[in-house]
Amino acid sequence: MTIGLRPYLPADAATLAAIFIASVEQLASDDYDVDQVAAWTSHAEDEAKFASRLGAQLTIVATIEGEAAGFASLRGADHLDMLYVHPDAVGQGVATTLIDALERLATARGAKHMNVDASDTAEGFFAARGYRAQQRNSLEIEGVWLANTTMTKPLAANDSAPARRA
Repeated sequence: MTIGLRPYLPADAATLAAIFIASVEQLASDDYDVDQVAAWTSHAEDEAKFASRLGAQLTIVATIEGEAAGFASLRGADHLDMLYVHPDAVGQGVATTLIDALERLATARGAKHMNVDASDTAEGFFAARGYRAQQRNSLEIEGVWLANTTMTKPLAANDSAPARRA
C-alpha cells in the first residue's frame, strides 16, 4: 500500500469534513464525552467555513488508492493546526506521512520548531515523535469546555543545501 500526498483542493471540503467528523466521533470518544465530541465536530458542520479554514492554511491530503484517507494543515510557518485520519486508515502510516511532510515544509519555511495543540487522544502520538508538552489548555466551543495540550518539537536545521567537497 502506498500513501500519496497532494495539495488540498476546494472540491475536497466535503470529504475532509466527513473525515474530521468520523475521526473525532470514533477515535476521541474514549477521551472526550458526548457533548465535547459534538462541540468539536461542530467545526465542520458549516462546510463553507470549514473549506475557508482549510484553504487559508497549507493543507495537504493523504490518499490511499486515490481516495482521501486523512489531511493535515500548517498555520503560519510552524503551527500544526489540524491532523485527522479516517478511522478505517488508522495504523497504516497516514498520520506519520502527513506530519513528516508538514515538518519538512515548516523547516523549508524557516521554522525552528513545530507547535501543536494536541487533543488528549493525539498526545501520545506527538510525544512518540519528539513533541514535548508545554502547557494544558481549556477552550470553550459551543458552551462546552475541552482540554488539549500545547506541545513543541525542535526541527532539524535546514540542511537541504548540497554538501561541499574540500
